[in-house]
Amino acid sequence: MNLRENYFIKLVKYAKKVYHLDRQIEHITDNRINPSYKTSNIISLVLIGFLLRIQSFNQLNLMIKSGEFSSFSAFEDKAPKVDAIRNSLKSINLNALHRINEKIIKRAVRNKVLGEGTIDGYTVAAIDGTNLFNIVKPSCDDCIHMNRRGKIYYAHACTVMSLIGDGANLVVDYEMIKHRKEANDTGEGEIIAAKRLLNKAVSVHKGLIDVVTYDALACNSIFINECLKLNINAVIRVKDNYNLAIRKVKKETNTKRHTKHWHDGQYEICAFESIFHMDGVQSALRYVKFAKRKSNGERSQVLIVTTALDMNIKTLYRIMKARWNIENRVFNNLKNYANLDHCFVHGGNAVEAILYLMFIASNLFQLFKTRRLKNHVPIQTELIRLLHRGLYQADKKSISFLNTT
Repeated sequence: MNLRENYFIKLVKYAKKVYHLDRQIEHITDNRINPSYKTSNIISLVLIGFLLRIQSFNQLNLMIKSGEFSSFSAFEDKAPKVDAIRNSLKSINLNALHRINEKIIKRAVRNKVLGEGTIDGYTVAAIDGTNLFNIVKPSCDDCIHMNRRGKIYYAHACTVMSLIGDGANLVVDYEMIKHRKEANDTGEGEIIAAKRLLNKAVSVHKGLIDVVTYDALACNSIFINECLKLNINAVIRVKDNYNLAIRKVKKETNTKRHTKHWHDGQYEICAFESIFHMDGVQSALRYVKFAKRKSNGERSQVLIVTTALDMNIKTLYRIMKARWNIENRVFNNLKNYANLDHCFVHGGNAVEAILYLMFIASNLFQLFKTRRLKNHVPIQTELIRLLHRGLYQADKKSISFLNTT
């Protein structure tokens, strides 16, 4: 393979030249005593593994043993063993990994990756929770306990914030759902973790997020007030809701005529809306019902509550459609291609370190695909195949710039 056609080398060069990944990795440390392998070499290896969409550390170990990383000048003597990788991740400095992802997002914003916003001029982020894995053993002090049919499972879960809409759906940050140190503890709850995540993201990325969208779990005064306090518009899905104000405005809106009517593909959309007040929320809120009728006569509806009183009704509809990006393009993508719901390593800082490295790899992968390749290779599985092929065919001279020592 010609060097200019080697997609693996193109990816690593892109990560180095645009996002200075090699310099940032040099500053990562862990608490091992007299380590045999540098932390930067270990992180480089794991990050490249996630860029190549490895499914487990067993697969990474087989790649190391078969000499697939022998062309790396950083591993001239020998590549790190999996046991050393696990020990490093358990005691790694998470703040350093957080800064790498933070700088990638900020560099992408400076490079105008987001253009004029992700949906109709607004930069929209979605928040959602996901379970990472459920296992019988081993467990750690941070595990959430889940009882299924009388059997205790140990789990980790988190809330994730991702940009949605046009362009790369970059993962902005995440927050672990913490346990409460109680027997049969099911965790503190997704909304509490989501509030911490929202505050952290707004503090780090000032002025980036205009709108945040969430599922029906956040249709309450707690989350809405948090968005109002941070001066961010909230667009929240409504489902079965026992909130008296929601039930009242729902009946009121059902008696009104539609305010807007248009077609979206094979759907005919009619929008109905009302202004109302929710207990515990000082500001007025907007309730919108999108009644959808398919060309074959099938009917459905989407209900939302939003703090954006003046936002275009079609923009609100596009935001609610794009909310599924975090499920389909982030969670499902990483679970299917990168085994997000697999327990790579357990204990200490390892689970969070894996999350950061997986999200960093996902962000770099998307930016490389959309910005560097301009979607020249539109199918993800084909790009992964080309990256593996590039790794196999690269020689030490051609990728000497990968050395982080």
